[in-house]
Amino acid sequence: MRLNGICLVSDDIRRLRAFYIQLLQIQPSGDEDWWVDFGMVGDAQLVLYSEAGMEQMAPGSMVGSGNGRFTLELEVDDPDAECQRMTSFGVEVVKPPTTQTWGRRSVWLRDPAGNIVNLYTNVASGQDS
Repeated sequence: MRLNGICLVSDDIRRLRAFYIQLLQIQPSGDEDWWVDFGMVGDAQLVLYSEAGMEQMAPGSMVGSGNGRFTLELEVDDPDAECQRMTSFGVEVVKPPTTQTWGRRSVWLRDPAGNIVNLYTNVASGQDS
């Protein structure tokens, strides 16, 4: 078994699409109202799908599903620079850039659907800032 992607569901697909275009700096395919496909981001595919589209495919599938319950982990070269770039677009920072003792520097952002996006890089362990 291998995880090959994630599909985020939103009632505002256009806003979520705009966020991920800014974050990933790539143009997706799709129709902007029902689904958006960013293709492979690293080793996994990222797809956005509308709640209405999910309901059309499987009536009742969105009942009790909730929103903003995912954390996407994206390895980047410089979390601090990415944080600065994304906050210039008004993106909410959930956890500012910090270095954990286990050797990961990361920043947590929130996407428009409420999901956390963890932008991180591995650094020498034993630091904390």
